[in-house]
This record gives sequence, structure tokens and C-alpha cells, in this order.
Amino acid sequence: MNEEYDVIVLGTGLTECILSGIMSVNGKKVLHMDRNAYYGGESASITPLEDLFKRFHLTGAIPETMGRGRDWNVDLIPKFLMAGGQLVKMLLYTEVTRYLDFKVIEGSFVYKGGKIYKVPSTEAEALASSLMGLFEKRRFRKFLVYVANFDENDSRTFEGVDPKKTTMRDVYKKFDLGQDVIDFTGHALALYRTDDYLDQPCQETINRIKLYSESLARYGKSPYLYPLYGLGELPQGFARLSAIYGGTYMLNKPIEEIVVENGKVVGVKSEGEIARCKQLICDPSYVSDRVKKVGKVIRVICILNHPIKNTNDANSCQIIIPQNQVNRKSDIYVCMISSAHNVAAQGKYIAIVSTTVETNEPEKEIKPAMDLLEPIEQKFVSVSDLFSPTDLGRESQIFISRTYDATTHFETTCDDIKDIYKRMMGSEFDFEEMKRKKNDIYGEDEQQ
Repeated sequence: MNEEYDVIVLGTGLTECILSGIMSVNGKKVLHMDRNAYYGGESASITPLEDLFKRFHLTGAIPETMGRGRDWNVDLIPKFLMAGGQLVKMLLYTEVTRYLDFKVIEGSFVYKGGKIYKVPSTEAEALASSLMGLFEKRRFRKFLVYVANFDENDSRTFEGVDPKKTTMRDVYKKFDLGQDVIDFTGHALALYRTDDYLDQPCQETINRIKLYSESLARYGKSPYLYPLYGLGELPQGFARLSAIYGGTYMLNKPIEEIVVENGKVVGVKSEGEIARCKQLICDPSYVSDRVKKVGKVIRVICILNHPIKNTNDANSCQIIIPQNQVNRKSDIYVCMISSAHNVAAQGKYIAIVSTTVETNEPEKEIKPAMDLLEPIEQKFVSVSDLFSPTDLGRESQIFISRTYDATTHFETTCDDIKDIYKRMMGSEFDFEEMKRKKNDIYGEDEQQ
């Protein structure tokens, strides 16, 4: 233990494991520790099912109808991967994909007036969708064509829009799109959680809709992917990457103290010994004095013995309930996966509802989503605090991740990873450079 490391990482959440892998590939000497005996931290997949019941303090025998406990891998924090998104790029460029198998999520749905509709994501689907009237469809199709052709480096594609100045609200006006179409475009395609984006410059939103369309074009059914055996496989994949490049892992290790001298981290004390380091990465639970609470999120894990109604009996899907539809400030998300992903017993489905808490009665807030899932065989409710670092690490060299938000994709998590990387390394995270470094260290041949 009494060794000197470039970086010590505390916690094995996905953010920490990806950064540990990236730092190891960058030639840093990394020590990775966690007080838990399992990978994933807050974003773990819990198996067997008995452990999930224990975690939520539910006593008594598990009903026989739930099959074998070890057939279950239940995510505590539900998220999907955008097929063309940043996390998939990180997986591909680091070749962590070799440790994982993915399935495409079968459908993406949006809630309107108490019902759910498939999100139209191609011109053909837009024309067939019952979400919109005939004239709306034509206008929406024109808008999709505009977005597909839009290139921020070619002003001929702007059609009078200034991507850095024109607001998204004005772009919607330009195409004469109605409120319902704006709702599902902003929340189910651009994946915003609130309507704040409407008065921001439109470039970011157009790029988000492009990402959605491009991700969708890869597989056709939906733009989302999900790893077999649950999300807990992701941190383990990056932990392997770190180990290949010399990273050292210690699970089940009590952390007694983060040692700071003259305002700067110098090491971590565990079981009476100090491992020294120049930089430290950790999740908020290790440094309660350097983070602030920025909200709460409610998540309800529901076990069902049926697919969700009106989803064409999909084995997996996402449903977004835009905030306007239920008089809220933020969206409600439903993610559903099943035995098809090796995360549940045969014939069983796991649906997880999540949203940012806005009142003192969080369970009431998600009622519209819960109603879509009835009948529910078993539910596990958690309300957790969201934390954000107050110390950005410039002086202390302690770099703290943010808590996972209510969104059902990893784009915000990847933004956090890139932000921490920039603060640690002093330069932007570059996917291509990471790929080159991997090849430089081991050579093309040895990676096979």
C-alpha cells in the first residue's frame, strides 16, 4: 500500500471506472479502491434477486413466481446507450466492446393526453404516426429534412437561421410546429429534461436531434442499446481496461481518510496505511464536505409479468412523459427491459420509472408513469439526493463526479467525464487521441 501513484480512484461507479481506464491508457499509474465488495457503486446491477430485497429492507421469502434469484441482474440506475453517442464511442475506441454484448432497445415512445405513441423518427413513420394531423406531418417532415441537411460548417444549409444566435423557439416557429410536436421533438428526440432549451441558441438542439436520427439509422428500431446482463457490466469492462494498462484494483477496502496537506491531496489512508498520489478521482459519497445537494431523484424499480400496454408487446422500450403533459417542470422516464437481456427470469420484465423530485410527495409525481405499468408484481422505491462538486479540484487536485441524473441515457454522464478529464489534464478529451495512445502502447498486433 505504501506506494506512490499518479492517480487514486475511489468508488467503482461508471464515471470512476471510465476515468480510471482513460488515465491508465494515458500511461498514468492508477490505484482504484472501493469500500464496496462489488463493481458499479450507485450504478451497480444487483444479483441475485434476494440481494435486491435485502437492499430495500423487504423481508420474507421471495415469491416462487419470480423464478430463480440468480436469473436476475437489476440495475439501480436505469440508463440506455445512444447508438451514436459518446459512451459508445468510448467503448469502441478503447475496445471495451470485446467484453460486452448489446441488444437494441425495441422502441421509443412518448406520452400525450394519457396515451403512449411510438416516437416517429423517420419520414415514413412521421407520415404514419397518429401523434399529428396531416398538415402537421408535412411541416414536421420538412423540419426533419432541414435538420438532416444542417451542417454547422456550411452556411448554405442554415436557411436564414444563425445557429449561434437564433433560438430553438424561433426555429420551431419557422416550421410552424404546434405545441405537441415541439414537446416530443424537444423531449423525446433532443432528450431535454425541461423547456429551458427553447430560449437557447438552436445549434445544440439541432445537433442532438441529428444524434438521435443517426443513432436510429444504425439499427432501425430505436436509437438505444443495452448490455446483456445489465449495466453493471460497463464499469467492469473499463476496470479490465485499466488493469490491462497496469491499474491496480482493491475492492472491499475501507477508506479512513483522504490525506490533504497545504490544501492539496497527497494520499488516501486505508487500514492504517497511506497510499500516496498526485491526483484523486472520487464519487460524492467519499467527500461530503466538498459537494452540495442540487436536488433529488426518485426511481421505482417495478417487476412485471407482462410487457407494457400499447408497445406492441416490446421486450424493451423507453417511454418519455414530457413535463407539459403532466404539469411538471421536468420529464418522467420509463425504461423497460426483460428476460431477453439476461436481467430477469423467463417471462418477467423490469420497468424503472425515474424523475427529478419537485414536491414533498415524490411517489404522487410519478403516478402517470406507474399507471402505464399496471399490474405491478413488486416495486422497490428509492429517493436519492443529487450532488454536484463545490471543489473543482484546481487547487486540491481532488476531482469529484456528479450524481447520476434522472435521464435514461448516458450523454450527461459522458459530459461529466470529459469535464473532469479537462480539469485533470488541462486539455480537451479527444476520442481519436485515445485510440492512438492505445495503439502506441501495445501496438496493433498485441491488441488482438
